[in-house]
Amino acid sequence: MTTKKELTGNTLRVYLYLVTHSPSELREVQRGLELSTPSLASYHLNRLIEFGYANQDSEGRYIADKTASMNILQEYSKVGSSMIPNLFFFSLLFTILVSFFSYMALFSLGFTIYLVATSIAMVAVLWYETLRLWRKIGVEKTEN
Repeated sequence: MTTKKELTGNTLRVYLYLVTHSPSELREVQRGLELSTPSLASYHLNRLIEFGYANQDSEGRYIADKTASMNILQEYSKVGSSMIPNLFFFSLLFTILVSFFSYMALFSLGFTIYLVATSIAMVAVLWYETLRLWRKIGVEKTEN
């Protein structure tokens, strides 16, 4: 078994699917993630097994190794059947706050430009990190 490697793109998406839908058969993974072919699903499942993130049971179904999920999933929260980056919630909160303060600043000059600038900078940083994590799981589906 190879040392644990960082998962990205479709391999990470396959792992997240297994975490939420284990045990799963090859075709279930392919259809569930809308992968183009069963061989593509097999490729990513075999990578997960090779890296030590998944196993096959006696019936040939794939099961995520839950002990590996502690490191992989520490930046995500499960909401229903979706995995959402933790920073999404902070990004949403700060977006609402900045919108509110910006609106209030139109009617009251008590708000300084520094408050608005700092808030916008914080929102930009949080959204950058949130999108970085979403790209990591391949929301754009550009990777194998």
